[in-house]
Amino acid sequence: MNRTSRYLLAAGLVVLALGTATYAVVMRPERARLPISESMGSRPKLPQPNATLVPTVNIALPVGWKEDEAPHPTTGLAVKAFARGLNHPRWLYTLPNGDVLVAETNSPGTDAPGLKKRIAALIQGMAGADTPSPNRIMLLRDTDGDGVADERTVFLDKLYSPFGMALVGDSFYVANANAIWRFPYQDGEKSITAAGKKVVDLPSGYNHHWTKNILASPDEQYLYVTVGSNSNVGENGLPAEEGRARINRLTLATGEMTPYATGLRNPNGLAWDPQSGALWAVVNERDEIGSDLVPDYITAVKEGAFYGWPYSYYGGHVDERVQPQNHDLVSKAVVPDYAVGAHTASLGIAFGQNSTLPEIWRNGLFVAQHGSWNRRPKSGYKVIFVPFQSGAPNGPPVDVLTGFLTADKKHAHGRPVGLALDHTGALLVADDVGNAVWRVAGVPEQPQPQQATAPEPQPQMQP
Repeated sequence: MNRTSRYLLAAGLVVLALGTATYAVVMRPERARLPISESMGSRPKLPQPNATLVPTVNIALPVGWKEDEAPHPTTGLAVKAFARGLNHPRWLYTLPNGDVLVAETNSPGTDAPGLKKRIAALIQGMAGADTPSPNRIMLLRDTDGDGVADERTVFLDKLYSPFGMALVGDSFYVANANAIWRFPYQDGEKSITAAGKKVVDLPSGYNHHWTKNILASPDEQYLYVTVGSNSNVGENGLPAEEGRARINRLTLATGEMTPYATGLRNPNGLAWDPQSGALWAVVNERDEIGSDLVPDYITAVKEGAFYGWPYSYYGGHVDERVQPQNHDLVSKAVVPDYAVGAHTASLGIAFGQNSTLPEIWRNGLFVAQHGSWNRRPKSGYKVIFVPFQSGAPNGPPVDVLTGFLTADKKHAHGRPVGLALDHTGALLVADDVGNAVWRVAGVPEQPQPQQATAPEPQPQMQP
């Protein structure tokens, strides 16, 4: 082999090596070393962070549902479409008369400018999450009780990325991406045309985590308000996080809003435990330190507690990306109650105690998992149930509704988001990619066939 040939061979090997390295680092930078079950439960495994030059991106491309397709319920449950053909339905609320409200909504598109925003927009587009926000709340009514909505009307329109909803007396509250508004409501009306009144402004600005949820207290004196962080781990500067990554408590009589719990990166679903009376929340944890970190979680929210963000996760596990650190706050960080899997994007929750599902589903918490983008292999894309005992999670989670991913795991028919019980006690699931609301109920018991009995012998006539 002459010198030129050797140089060409060497150059080819270098190009091959660089190409292989680029593929390994960019296209497939890392994958989970633990099964997703290891990042679930009361004591999840938390391996060392595995930050990579380029974040792991693993998206399920949306394909929607055909008319004869639906998610797969577990044994003993049945599912059917309560409504199809909606426009990006994300959050649900059931009114006392049985009407179901659906927030058709999406991001206002005001995230921080720059390369990271462009990458995030690309990811959202691949996942089917880049549709313009419809900015409205739809009312669905099932007039004949067959479990399918046969009437739909625009309940409220011209909102600003609405999300959380709550009815207190004759006042209907909506949490827009930038403020909470109050509207007058009369029982049974299909739409609200009266002007609303702003109750309180909410942190917005460029609004990375834009969803704002609300939940009324049982005595109807307060609204509990979720506000997510404005970044992954404070990379836009801590001044941009003022008033964020927390759950607030709004006093309805005065309009005063104060922090209830802080250090919660992106709290979404809120629910009252019917047994203990505790306030429970589901929280999305941070990204970009590996497919095994960090688990999303559900927790009973303690008043005045700090849950770590951005300085630490799952108690005192320090995130070295955040500088300067705050060791005093980290030392006070509360460990969440229960992990629901790394990167599952768990959003909606609903307790099963007031449902009419079979008995095994009536003591625990349903959790809607919207699905990962920052994990290989994918996680989430289903609805799970966490069994409870004595007001606390007890045992591994159980799949309730699956089949949102296609069999090859490359595409998504839909992605579950908000949860609610309808007035019959069935579980409703908003599906923002499938543009549907699914209704999960127990399989009706089949009547047992009666065993045939031998005919009674007839008396014989004597001669």
